[in-house]
Amino acid sequence: MTVIKRPTWDEYFMMMADVAKMRADCTRRQVGAIIVRDYRIISTGYNGTPHKIKNCSEGGCLRCLRRDRGEIKGYEYEESCVCIHAEQNAIIQAALHGSSTHNSTLYTTANPCSTCAKIIANAGIVRVVCRVEHHDKAGMELLRKAKITVEII
Repeated sequence: MTVIKRPTWDEYFMMMADVAKMRADCTRRQVGAIIVRDYRIISTGYNGTPHKIKNCSEGGCLRCLRRDRGEIKGYEYEESCVCIHAEQNAIIQAALHGSSTHNSTLYTTANPCSTCAKIIANAGIVRVVCRVEHHDKAGMELLRKAKITVEII
């Protein structure tokens, strides 16, 4: 009898988040996110510019363009960035298509920043599975304070 090594649900959905991040057009970091409820993907997202705005790699975000030219540091002027984070995009897509995120799990290939953590909390997401690589570690603390289960894999 052949034994088949199947991924756990968390491994499976994190692999799907890795696939989503392949669509990201950020010139610095690609991030993917998947929202799951009852073992079904209800939404996906990746980081990049808003709909109908030129992609980052095409100069759609002035802040990213300035960062890529070496005119500013990577963490400067974050508030002027027009790009949407993968977690935000996944939540927006769920709303756009009428899928409730209440009691769902969000899988993301980087830990959520503070802004994403606030949005995740208000979206009713109860669990976040992520990897740690984002410089904003305050988002993780905010999720924990909001009593959202956080698992790092």
